[in-house]
Amino acid sequence: MRFLSSLAALAVTALVATGAVAAPDKPECLAGAKPGGGFDLTCRLAAETLLSTGAISKPMAVNYMEGGVGATAYNHVIGSRNNDANLIVAASSGSALLISQGKFGKYDENAVRWLGAIGADYGVLAVAADSPIQDLKGLIDAYKANPADFPVGGGGAVGSQDWMKLALIAQQAGVAPKEMRYAALEGGGAVLTALQGGHVKIASGDASEMWQHHLAGKIRILAVLADERLPGDMSELPTAKEQGFDISWPIWRGFYVGPNVSDADYNWWVDAFKKLVDTPEFQAARQDRGLFPYNKIGADYDAQVKADVARFKQLAKEAGL
Repeated sequence: MRFLSSLAALAVTALVATGAVAAPDKPECLAGAKPGGGFDLTCRLAAETLLSTGAISKPMAVNYMEGGVGATAYNHVIGSRNNDANLIVAASSGSALLISQGKFGKYDENAVRWLGAIGADYGVLAVAADSPIQDLKGLIDAYKANPADFPVGGGGAVGSQDWMKLALIAQQAGVAPKEMRYAALEGGGAVLTALQGGHVKIASGDASEMWQHHLAGKIRILAVLADERLPGDMSELPTAKEQGFDISWPIWRGFYVGPNVSDADYNWWVDAFKKLVDTPEFQAARQDRGLFPYNKIGADYDAQVKADVARFKQLAKEAGL
């Protein structure tokens, strides 16, 4: 009997070690904002493709918890659903930015288990179509010569991702970010309108929302903030790095789970996403949603989130926030 009990214990240990546990019986994705935004997109991308590829056998519910651009959901999961293996929660690089600024309350980046990022958009810097500036070096040189003559704009308040991208450009020009003439605008549409109307001379935004306007000749994208050129038609856009400026800004989209989710359940999700991102179904669905490949799952994603939080903290300190 003792021998049989030992065999049973070893079998259980092996199952846990390999993450060989059952799929979630009530899979759910929580979006920490209203329907229709980036968190919703992230949840629905996972819900659709996990089901269509057979990773889960039951439809994944998508629920919403508005408040603090993800802060309310973060605190809720940690406080009330910390060991719920059915639940994954949408996150983005904006989540890491807000955590770095203490806007998620008393909890920091170590308070949850970061699961994986499955796609990204990338920051871009643009000027009006009739601007004499043709490349990033020309922009930085002109800005350095006369920063007061360069009102800049982005879709968000001081300290937002768009503001941070412009702060990096200001730093390259030797200008203190807090001295920028920054216009905080309500979303990408307002940014494009302000740029085309001459109200701002430099705009910060995302590749997916600005590309069509560049293609139509309404604005000029000077640099993509990615390590390499983007695929497809956007491959014509140069990166900041190839122009001599070590600036990147991936806007990743991913997930976390509660802090007390077991290793076996966490590893089930990790394995499921690792397999998912290699499927044609997922890759087509990701492209349809305007996202680019950005696959960091498990430990790689955990390290990325924590590195981003540290980077954002340093940037905010240098910017005088």
